[in-house]
Amino acid sequence: MPFTRITLLRGKPPEYLKALSDSFHRALVEAFEVPPADRFQSIHQLEPHELIFDRTYFASKPRSDDYVFFDVTIGKPRSTEVKKAFYRRVAELLADAPGVRAEDTMITITTATREDWSFADGRAQMIEQV
Repeated sequence: MPFTRITLLRGKPPEYLKALSDSFHRALVEAFEVPPADRFQSIHQLEPHELIFDRTYFASKPRSDDYVFFDVTIGKPRSTEVKKAFYRRVAELLADAPGVRAEDTMITITTATREDWSFADGRAQMIEQV
């Protein structure tokens, strides 16, 4: 049940955004064992003055204007090793499609409890089905 907010600079074509979304979701499925149909994402394209990021902070090479920030909220906690494997897989898949350099990728993961989710109908489905 992850929800991912994808933020990048404005101007990428729809095909690029689809590849970005598809590759990130594939990494969730492969490394986090997320069901393939469990896909919830929003893509935010911002003007250069609306996306502020340090070009060198903890990066092997300076970040470019292709910088992408992935903010993932998950329900099931994952181990440190699983998260590290996920970060690596994201970098590999994004390098393939749409061609994002590893140093242009930033990921944050937040864990929410079952009662923090309502998927529809004004209900807390995750705790009502237990």
